[in-house]
Amino acid sequence: MFEPWGVLVILIACPLLGGLPLIEWITYALTRKQLSQVGTGNITVSAAFYHGGRFVGILAVLSEAFKGVAAVLLTRIFFPDGSSWELIALIALVIGRYWIGRGAGTTNVVWGFVVHDPLVAIFVFFFAGISFAILQSRQVVKFGVLLLFPLFVTLLHISDIPRMLAAVALAGLMGWIYTKIPDDMNLPAQQAQTESQAMLEFLRGDRAMVSLDEELDAAIVGEKAATLSQIKRWGYPVPKGWVLAPIDDPELLTEFLQPSELSPLVVRSSAIGEDSEQASAAGQYETVLNVTSPEGLQSAIAQVQASYNQPSAVQYRRDRGLNDSAMAVLIQQQVQSVFSGVAFSRDPITQQSDAIIIEALPGSPTQVVSGKVTPEQYRAFVLETENSSSVQLEGEGRVPQALIKQVAYLAYRLEKRYHGTPQDIEWSYDGQTLWVLQARPITTLLPMWTRKIAAEVIPGVIHPLTWSINRPLTCGAWGELFTLVLGERALGLDFAETATLHYSRAYFNASLLGNIFLRMGLPSESLEFLTRGAKLSKPSWESTWENLPGLGKLLKRELSLEKDFKRDYHKLFIPGLSQLAQSDIHNLEPSKLLLRIDFILELLRQGTYYSILAPLSAALRQGIFRVKDGQIDHSVTPEIAALRSLSAIATDAKEVLLEFEPQQVFEQLKQTPEGEKILQEFDELLQDYGYLSEVGTDISVPTWRENPQMIKQMFVQLMQGNEPQSGAKDAINSIFAGKGKRSFVQRRVDIKGRVTEVYSRLLAELRWSFVALEKIWLKSGLLNKTGDIFFLNFDQVRRLVVGGDSRLIEQLDELVKLRRSQFLQDSEIIQVPLLVYGNTPPHPLAPSLLYSDQILQGIGASPGQAEGRVKVLRNLQDVPEIDRDTILVVPYTDSGWAPFLLRAGGLIAEVGGRLSHGAIVAREYGIPAVMDVRGATWLLQDGQRVRIDGSRGIVELSNDLRPE
Repeated sequence: MFEPWGVLVILIACPLLGGLPLIEWITYALTRKQLSQVGTGNITVSAAFYHGGRFVGILAVLSEAFKGVAAVLLTRIFFPDGSSWELIALIALVIGRYWIGRGAGTTNVVWGFVVHDPLVAIFVFFFAGISFAILQSRQVVKFGVLLLFPLFVTLLHISDIPRMLAAVALAGLMGWIYTKIPDDMNLPAQQAQTESQAMLEFLRGDRAMVSLDEELDAAIVGEKAATLSQIKRWGYPVPKGWVLAPIDDPELLTEFLQPSELSPLVVRSSAIGEDSEQASAAGQYETVLNVTSPEGLQSAIAQVQASYNQPSAVQYRRDRGLNDSAMAVLIQQQVQSVFSGVAFSRDPITQQSDAIIIEALPGSPTQVVSGKVTPEQYRAFVLETENSSSVQLEGEGRVPQALIKQVAYLAYRLEKRYHGTPQDIEWSYDGQTLWVLQARPITTLLPMWTRKIAAEVIPGVIHPLTWSINRPLTCGAWGELFTLVLGERALGLDFAETATLHYSRAYFNASLLGNIFLRMGLPSESLEFLTRGAKLSKPSWESTWENLPGLGKLLKRELSLEKDFKRDYHKLFIPGLSQLAQSDIHNLEPSKLLLRIDFILELLRQGTYYSILAPLSAALRQGIFRVKDGQIDHSVTPEIAALRSLSAIATDAKEVLLEFEPQQVFEQLKQTPEGEKILQEFDELLQDYGYLSEVGTDISVPTWRENPQMIKQMFVQLMQGNEPQSGAKDAINSIFAGKGKRSFVQRRVDIKGRVTEVYSRLLAELRWSFVALEKIWLKSGLLNKTGDIFFLNFDQVRRLVVGGDSRLIEQLDELVKLRRSQFLQDSEIIQVPLLVYGNTPPHPLAPSLLYSDQILQGIGASPGQAEGRVKVLRNLQDVPEIDRDTILVVPYTDSGWAPFLLRAGGLIAEVGGRLSHGAIVAREYGIPAVMDVRGATWLLQDGQRVRIDGSRGIVELSNDLRPE
């Protein structure tokens, strides 16, 4: 029984011992520096030397040596000397050192191994010392030792298989950790403590011969060199090159390279911060071509380094708020160019087009970027499907079209490699190979803003007041969830920049979201999957493991979602809504209305959290358990419940009025007691669901209670015989609750519906509060027209209520007129771009078809096929006659659009996915639907005949294109 207890002690005590932050305590006690907040953030011996100095470093070595020796000696209490359990103890120690103590555990292993097997340790140290003296390569020695010590263990203990396996496991673990954490030795030696600099410079012996074949750190060698090394490791042709870090002595490299007339070199800048997403620094620093001698190389290096402090370069950094840093130098073999040029993976002028812009000329690339020669210009479009790809080219010149197409595809692929960030690529062709000379983000096209998702969360044209309330609520909730997962890695992310308005429409920050997902180790399409049901690729095990603590916290939130919401529903939301309903809003003065608004906003802050997490949870569960859309009951969703109730009332009304005039239905119902009962039920429905509106998240849109005309229209249409199809009813009836994975998903869908109800009620109360406030201001003359209050932002509303801002009052009329005018102009824009590049996008252009002039591609959202005549419905102001021959084409779908699907034969929407309102309703009533059809309301015309396939997600245009 003694040995099992020993195993338990080792597996518990050693990780805890490894995680004990002795180095951090020592460094903080002697220098008041927290290693976790400086440099790489590692808590290692080298970090202690770097930030604390020699004495702190020595104490750090002793503390970590003590851990390694203690682990081995602890094992010997339970097991014989030299057993494999001593190596297992070191493995456990290293695991704790990495996951808890934020270090690699090298010192622990070294001293622990000396005690475990002195003979093997002597052999390893001997060969490592000779190798470092000859090669001066820390990387080679570091990884070479990991091969040597298991090899020596095998040779000297060939009969002890457990010991051999443990040695291999320990070496593998150390090697894996070395690839996961940054090396403190890579930090600039001149910024280290003075007494440690000499030692660090000696140990950094490999820095003088760094090549582009290695994985480089942009913080050390600049973005240009680091990016080229990454592209080279991806397999793209990059001229062979070497990098001098700012502190490196160029003498060794100049002796090694030996440039000549037959083998010229080019010396280029790679400043820290150059070619980044914040600044390109294009043309700010020197490039020296045709370097053909060692002396010329030394002179060129000095020239490039000096260019960092040129007045124009210094001013450039100051203008962009960039800190002065240092200049690394990139030396490459010079390409003998036959043709060369630059390529933009996105058009930097229109900022919208999918065109790749290429400029090219025979000869050197410098003449293209110099601005002294007018290059040939080409526009290319890469069309890629699952099975094939092609390049369409516009423009002709001396450069072969086949080469231009190759450049276009190179730009296209590199943009995809960089997660959709537009790239500025410098290239050269030597007659055989297309070389990549440089790649950097097109800074004028950043950040990227996406209309996807945002078009469903906050659809349509948005008033300033709505946006000033929705934006902080939404950004705050997303920030809370992302920070929960990322922890310290969320530092530097500005979640307030998650969303913005372009053309008075909501856009999400795709650049920020991409950065968040990269930090989380998730695929770039993650948000699309969670909110719109897109296909999701699997994240790597490594990223999942790294994010395990944060993902565990998120999972805990997901598992407790139902319990948490029920608690807040009964203790927070229901009492709050009851309090709001009982107060007479029309007799409140402005200050009391402002208090009421603040009260609602406090409830909405908590409600927004649930409004984001509940749909994500439902989508995740549906994806994980592969529950089909048709197996889910959405009856708890307010708009679905309202339509079902309205349909039931209409059925009863048809029994009362066997014959009726559509325009006189309500008058005819008043004439009988049975009809009066129907009207009473209708009024009760309007009372129950009067908080709903055409756009549930837009408080500027009147609710059903304020404008019941649309519901009355729908009631009459239902009486005319347009009920849900029986197949949809049967599908709903077939859903069984309470068992299996369907129930597991259904519970989340029900929570989502309840959350939607609470959130919609709160938004309605918020709207009614602002409307009441507006009536007071209209009466006093502060505002002139109904709806003016929605052209103010919430801060301005507050300032007007509090009073004392005379300047705002003076400018109020002009401000409202200006914003109303801009809003009306933006409302006339029929087609807004799906993606926007930069913060000042140009006016949107008419979209072009990417697939075929006869087929539009979208997302299949509700199965089935239908053929009919197009009816474009851009808003709900003038509702046309709709029948089964009508294919509705809408910009988006929200609760207000749902009733009109009852009569239509099919649905086409410009945005949306399988989980959008229109898709859910279409599936419920058996109507084929295709979502996310770009430019549909612009490209399709009333009366045009189309055929839609809701399974494949395509819209086929008939040859009969004449509008009726």
